[in-house]
Formats: sequence, structure tokens, C-alpha cells
Amino acid sequence: MPFSEIEYGVADGIATLTLNRPERLNAFTLTMRRELIHAFDLADTDDTVRAVVVTGAGRAFCAGADLAGGGGTFTRAGDREDEETVDGAPRDGGGTVALRIAASLKPVIGAVNGPAVGVGVTMTLPMDIRIAADTARFGFVFARRGIVTEAASSWFLPRIVGISQAMEWAATGRIFSAAEALEGRLVSKVHTAGELLPAAYALAREIADNTSGVSVAAIRRLMWSGLSATSPWEAHAADSRLMRDLGRGADAVEGVTSFLEKRPAHFTMKVSEADVPFWPENPYGD
Repeated sequence: MPFSEIEYGVADGIATLTLNRPERLNAFTLTMRRELIHAFDLADTDDTVRAVVVTGAGRAFCAGADLAGGGGTFTRAGDREDEETVDGAPRDGGGTVALRIAASLKPVIGAVNGPAVGVGVTMTLPMDIRIAADTARFGFVFARRGIVTEAASSWFLPRIVGISQAMEWAATGRIFSAAEALEGRLVSKVHTAGELLPAAYALAREIADNTSGVSVAAIRRLMWSGLSATSPWEAHAADSRLMRDLGRGADAVEGVTSFLEKRPAHFTMKVSEADVPFWPENPYGD
């Protein structure tokens, strides 16, 4: 499908996904939702893609839901014919994007270049690494709009920053700086605007050049699933099964052999060819 509200490109093993409505500060729409989901489908099925970088065009990352429809913007939620449901329950559009990102087989790096508000920040929560420009601003503004936190952020945000910090940001709905986001562990690094994308690509490059794609996909599944494990014993069972399965694979042989021979590894297993032993089951569905 052609893209109209995002840009998607792949170069040197890195997919770049750019929210592209700069005249509207990249405000989120149903079209953007569909295009984001499709872009992650493309990345997962392309074995040349080893990591995904997500950023925004212009001076914003994403200013949240497009409110051009006025006061009725959210009254229509759940009434549209194209609204997704699961077992008859409505699913918010931002949530379908967040869960698709959570299900990604490739590591996802959010490069927050400017304001990230509402769904513009909640969509970043299932990304594996979030870095920000020093000019970025964040806001979980839902209570100031008379609605609730969406996109499964009630699950993601407390796990990332802790319940107290999550409630402070969500209950006040205030806008806060990149420095506060760093202090609160929402982002891991803050860079100047000119250094942001180079830093994101450097992270992606380190992944692409040095690791097994199948290993990273399996580790990503373990990490996210482990957040809901009932005990370390349950987590250990998942670790052990994947260690057994991947330990028998060609990439494990190559990883050890290349280390002993003091040369770069050449990993051959492919995510798209089901070389990833998907256990535990993907909790997000795909």
C-alpha cells in the first residue's frame, strides 16, 4: 500500500519510519494508524531489516490525536464501522498500534525529535529504546481532555517508570521536558536535536552489525513476556526452553566459532523463515 501520512524506507539494515504530517505536528489519524501497522508488518517480513527507528517529520514527533473534528472527536470512538473489536469489546486506535509495536520481531528505537503528547507518547511505550532531543516535550494529557490513558499505557507506563511517577504524569496531565523524562526513566538518553538521529542510527547499527536477528527477536519476546511472569521460576522456564532451542541452531554455532576464531560473526538464521522458536506464545497476538 502507498503511504500518505508516514514515510518508510530501509537502508543498510535499518528501517526508518517517519510520522509525516508536519503541517499538523504529525497528529494521529486512522490513516496513520493503518499505515503504521502496515509498516511494522513490512519490517517483520523483511530479513534485511535488523532494527526500526521511529521519528517525526518537522518540529514534532506526534502532537496526539488529530482534534480537527472538534468536541465530538472522542464521542464517535467505538461507533465507526472500521473500529476494531476483540470479543465484542472496542479497541482504541492507538492501542492497535501499540500492540503491533509490542509484537514486533525487530527491536524498535524511538527517536523523539519534538513534542510527543497523548497517543504521541503512549505509542512509544512498547518501543524498546526511547531517546529524545533536548527540545522534546511529553504529556500524558488525557485527564485534561476528559478521557483516560489509552494504547495499553496503563500496563506499559508503570512498568517503565514506576506507579508513582506514572500517576503523577497521568493525573496532572501536564507537559514536561526531556530532562524530566530522562530523570523519570521514560527515555534513556537526551541529545541535541542535531545529534538525535545519528545516535538512534548508531544504536541500530550496533544491533545490525553484531547480533543474530533470531536471538534479538527471541530476547525481545522474553523481556516483554517476562514483565508479566508470576515468578522468576516461570521466567527461567521460558529462558531455558529458548536456550535449548536456539542453542541447537546454526547461529549459536556461528556465534561461538566466530568468537574463538576472532572474526566477525556471519549469522544465517532468518526471522521470516520461522527460525525463531516462538515460545512463550506472543501475548500481543499476531
